[in-house]
Amino acid sequence: MSEIEKSDEEWRASLTPEQYRVCRQQGTEPAFTGAYWDEKRYGTYRCSCCGEALFSSTHKFDSGTGWPSFWQAASPEAVEATEDRSHGMVRTEVHCSRCGAHLGHLFPDGPAPTGLRYCINSVSLKLEPEGEGPA
Repeated sequence: MSEIEKSDEEWRASLTPEQYRVCRQQGTEPAFTGAYWDEKRYGTYRCSCCGEALFSSTHKFDSGTGWPSFWQAASPEAVEATEDRSHGMVRTEVHCSRCGAHLGHLFPDGPAPTGLRYCINSVSLKLEPEGEGPA
């Protein structure tokens, strides 16, 4: 996987204002407003900035938080985590390992088998559907 590097101006030109705010400026979309928080279709969730495969619908679960949540990334190399001390708290930020896009945060309160919850902004993702999913 080759890393993607673009200038701030290039990112701004290639993304919507909301994608830029969240993905390049570490923003957060409001809960229960994103396209994928309640998505049921099967498929691969790709980075909305570079297209890298980040998460699979088979690892998605309803966390009740209003953001798409996954208990595992598509591969160990797909995402990277760093410490986030913004907003007066300590959290683990998750970003795309290919282009550095801010995706959301990682919490230790997810389901088995990992016990992890990747809490991801919908605007950071683009679903590549592979079917209709459960009814």
